[in-house]
Amino acid sequence: MAEEFASEGFDLDALPAEGERNEVVFEIGGKATGIEPVLTEPELETKPAEDTTCSSSSAIAGSEAQKAQGNDAFKRGNYLEAYDMYTDAIESCPGISGSDLLKERDAFNDKLREEAISSHRQHSSSPQDESGSASASASASASASASASAPTSTPAPQQPPPVFQPPPHEFGKQLSVYHSNRAACLLYLGRYDEAISDCDIALLLNPAYVKALLRRMQAYENSDRTEDALQDAKKALLLEPENAGARKHVTRLQKIEDERLEKLKEETMAKLKDLGNSILGNFGLSLDNFKTEKDPNTGSHSISFSQNK
Repeated sequence: MAEEFASEGFDLDALPAEGERNEVVFEIGGKATGIEPVLTEPELETKPAEDTTCSSSSAIAGSEAQKAQGNDAFKRGNYLEAYDMYTDAIESCPGISGSDLLKERDAFNDKLREEAISSHRQHSSSPQDESGSASASASASASASASASAPTSTPAPQQPPPVFQPPPHEFGKQLSVYHSNRAACLLYLGRYDEAISDCDIALLLNPAYVKALLRRMQAYENSDRTEDALQDAKKALLLEPENAGARKHVTRLQKIEDERLEKLKEETMAKLKDLGNSILGNFGLSLDNFKTEKDPNTGSHSISFSQNK
């Protein structure tokens, strides 16, 4: 796990913090890999969005001022004060809140899950009486005869499951920045689950927000969720193929994930072997009585048995 979280990619002039250090990631097997910090400074919009009107600028002015105070506190290393300022900016922002967006997303996903379970149950349990079975057989025979004479048609491709689409938000871009900045504070404070939630909101409002993806990646990694961290790093690299930092993270996390899976496979095989030996022991045997050999020509495996003497 990283010894210290450093921040990168805020909308400031990317000024490096004084005394900034590289992180050290301890990998499986005792290795240590030095990596560049993920973040540097908080997001600071230097000019309003192109479609921002005077009335909308006035509506968001309070939140923007609180964000600026949060940026100042962040640069001073006062992450709790910065967290409070970003929270005030979030709460002052007009429109649907980020927490309500998460509730709508979770309700949408729960409904999809319930529909899938209900559909599976209907298809797996459809009893028919004898007459129903007979008529179904006759109908199937007739259908088979008809289909034999009819030209074959290509089955329709399976449609991907629907994805939650948040409602339009007039200040979605600004709100996504507030949540992403607060996530950076939470990373420094070691509150990784909350950081993930803030990044979730930022990405619902702005799915192409690479900086939020990299912050969520860091929170996942610090929570020992390297598979999720790797997926976010890959998404960031897909959105910005020239992003050298994202590319380094993909390479580094892929190595960690491969080692984790290899270790998991070894542990699983050891447990299966122990289970097999406990069962075979009742017959005076063990897995050592069985030997697998791979045929170099076909690639198939054969199992031979040898009785212990």
